[in-house]
Amino acid sequence: MFKALMMEQDEAGLAQASLKEISEDQLPDGNVTVAVEYSTVNYKDGLCLSPKGGGLVRNYPHVPGIDYAGTVETSDDDRYKPGDKVVLTGWRVGEVTWGGYAQKARINADKLVPLPDGLTTRQAMAVGTAGFTAMLAVMALEDHGMKPGQGPVLVTGAAGGVGSVATAILANLGYDVAAVTGRPDQAAYLKGLGASSIVPREELNETTKRPLEAETWAGCVDAVGGDMLARVLGQMKYGASVAAVGLAGGAALPATVIPFLLRGVNLLGIDSVMQPYDNRLRAWQRIARDLPMDKLEAMISPATLEDLPALGADILKGQVKGRVVVDVNG
Repeated sequence: MFKALMMEQDEAGLAQASLKEISEDQLPDGNVTVAVEYSTVNYKDGLCLSPKGGGLVRNYPHVPGIDYAGTVETSDDDRYKPGDKVVLTGWRVGEVTWGGYAQKARINADKLVPLPDGLTTRQAMAVGTAGFTAMLAVMALEDHGMKPGQGPVLVTGAAGGVGSVATAILANLGYDVAAVTGRPDQAAYLKGLGASSIVPREELNETTKRPLEAETWAGCVDAVGGDMLARVLGQMKYGASVAAVGLAGGAALPATVIPFLLRGVNLLGIDSVMQPYDNRLRAWQRIARDLPMDKLEAMISPATLEDLPALGADILKGQVKGRVVVDVNG
């Protein structure tokens, strides 16, 4: 028997989370069983922990947790053996299938990635889906020609999980990072991660009738979407790219095609859920190399399984800073 945070529906069809003791035979099918050590809290986790599952959870009872890291306990796949350290992100784990808010998980080997040398399981979950997404965004921007010295790179929603890791990675790679936040009290935190300047959210949060403004940004990692993304597109330098990773500000895009046609701006969609294995491996290896571990440590807030219901509500309200690392054995 082992501990798991279980979501169960009441008679009204609303789900509530509670800590349960469950057995291995309750785990879903898969050819690898992982002794989970750490998980984390992402926006999707907050949705899955909500009474209606955020429209993501299909069946109850359900164990949320869209990512986890731990040690292989048993494996029927030659790629992994007991004792191997592994990390799981994406594939709709924690949404459609059971996830990492438990002391054990079962999964198919195809969905795992070996933990890169130099990263611990705790550090991997300080990175988590948010940091993995941030690295994918930086890689996409670089693949489209972004280099240090071309001008400031904008990071929107910078105090959140994706934004925090993106800020630290970009600064470490030598970029001049302009961090956007609506929380003035986070300026010192963002400067500590390497941001060169702080941009108040209200400066970018309103639409403008002008399709183009002054060429300002050499690249952008955007976690906000909506009006802010539309505004930023009109401020990009010629040929620059925006990596879109989130929609905290809304899914609509009230923009024109003018930045694409007159400045050759690129809008790059970043998906972390269904990324192929080779790109996942490349991203995790880059994380181990390019994310300063001291900066990562500064982002971490520790938590246990018992803390998750409250943290799920907090992240939906935008009240979680940096990265929460959940010790499932704590």
